[in-house]
Amino acid sequence: MQVNIQLQCTECKRKNYATSKNKKNTTGRLELKKYCPWDRKHTVHRETK
Repeated sequence: MQVNIQLQCTECKRKNYATSKNKKNTTGRLELKKYCPWDRKHTVHRETK
């Protein structure tokens, strides 16, 4: 079952990315290293509620 999620930057706290994940395979919060245009560097982005 795919669900849509928002990814929030851990440094600037902005929601920069939207993606989807499979709830059955990934039960915890998703963490990806993505580019933040406001910080102008790659930072860790976490799934929000």
